[in-house]
Order: sequence, then C-alpha cells, then structure tokens
Amino acid sequence: MKIALLGYGKMGKIIEKIALDRKHEIVLKIDYDNQQDLTTENLQKADVAIEFSTPGTVLANINHCFDAGLPIVVGTTGWHQQITEIKQRYNNSDNAFIYGTNFSVGVNIFFHVNKVLAKLMNNHPYYDVQVEEIHHLQKLDSPSGTAITIAEGIIDNLDQKKQWINILTDANNPVEDNAKAEDVLIESHRIDSVPGTHTVIYDSEVDTIEIKHTAHNRNGFALGAVLAAEWIKGKNGFYSVEDMFDLS
Repeated sequence: MKIALLGYGKMGKIIEKIALDRKHEIVLKIDYDNQQDLTTENLQKADVAIEFSTPGTVLANINHCFDAGLPIVVGTTGWHQQITEIKQRYNNSDNAFIYGTNFSVGVNIFFHVNKVLAKLMNNHPYYDVQVEEIHHLQKLDSPSGTAITIAEGIIDNLDQKKQWINILTDANNPVEDNAKAEDVLIESHRIDSVPGTHTVIYDSEVDTIEIKHTAHNRNGFALGAVLAAEWIKGKNGFYSVEDMFDLS
C-alpha cells in the first residue's frame, strides 16, 4: 500500500517506521518546510493518507485529500467542533475518512471498559466521577482528545452526568474546581516526556475505584493508525475508530 504522511513530526516518523516494517511504501511526506508539495497530483500517487499534523493545519489537509479522492486517517485532535460538518461531507460522497482521538488498541479497549463501568454506576449514585489526563509539555490541546472521548463515554452511559468541563492544572497557579453535580470534571496536567496517561476515578466516602491507561511510548498510537489505513482502503463514507475495532 502506498501511504502519504501529512505531518512528519515525532508521530509521523514512528508511523513511517511501522508502515515500512509492514511492507508498505511512503510516497509523500508533508511537513512545515514543504507545504508546496501538497498537491492533488502528489496525493493521487498514494492509496491512503495518514494525518498527524496540528489543529491549525488538519482541516486544510482533510480538504486536500477530499479533493484528491484520497482516503484519509486522521489522528490529529483539537478540531472537535468541526467533526459534524466533516461527517456530513464524507457521508454524501464516495470518499473515505476515519477519525479517532486515539488509535491505540489498548486505549480503545479502555474506552469500552469505561462505558461499561459508567453504565454500572447508575445503580450507585453515591460515587462521583472525574477524569485525569497527563501529557507531555508539547501537547497543543487541553483536554486531550482521548480525555474528551472518555468523558463523553461517561456522559452517554451515566444518567446523572450531562456535560464535561476542563481545568488545566498548574502547580504554581492552582485552578479552582467549579464542577457541578452534572459535570464530568477533566483535570489536565502537562509534564515533560509523558506520552499519555488517562485515569477515570469514581470516589465515595468509603472507597475509590480507578481504571487507568498508561502509554509507555507512541508506538501503540502509530500502529493503530497504520492498521486504520489498511482497514479504510476500499471503503467510502465516514468512520470512527470504534467502527474498526468493533468492541460492541
């Protein structure tokens, strides 16, 4: 399979290595210094694009791939507000798109466990829940897309929760917690060299229940993106990473 990489930072380089190990070919690599090479002609040399750029460039990259008729895997987060528009556009076309806040196999298993636990907790309203996420200092969005997916999984399955709110903590400038009973609080921390840790905490007066996913490196995210590229080829329409893993 011929792959175009849109975004060639740390993730892009790991994706490249995994794709080559799986006998794929990288035919295009786009980063800040060669945006002029992002043309329809160059994109059409590929079978699929994998997009891990920035919140500021992701929509333009999606549009370029749409115009080129190239299936695309998008792992960039921080553009959640436009997802409905993109979904409608792809579902009314012959193009293919798959999006995930996190393509890691382990994280997607965690997402499923989180939903099951949230549904169980409807019978135990004396527990309150919050989400904590830790990422490296270079993480551009807060909360992380993964944390948003976790919070939405809770909201969809735990009747007492209606929305999420976020606080980005700073040891030097503590932020006041203004969460209401119907809110899922997402507490975000930024610490150097942490690939990603996400914890769901149910707390009561008598005990605490926690489920946690800790990434040791970015390899799981990258492998999942390549698996998504293999999965999306030959399809059309809009898909989420949940469609690929089908953990229902």
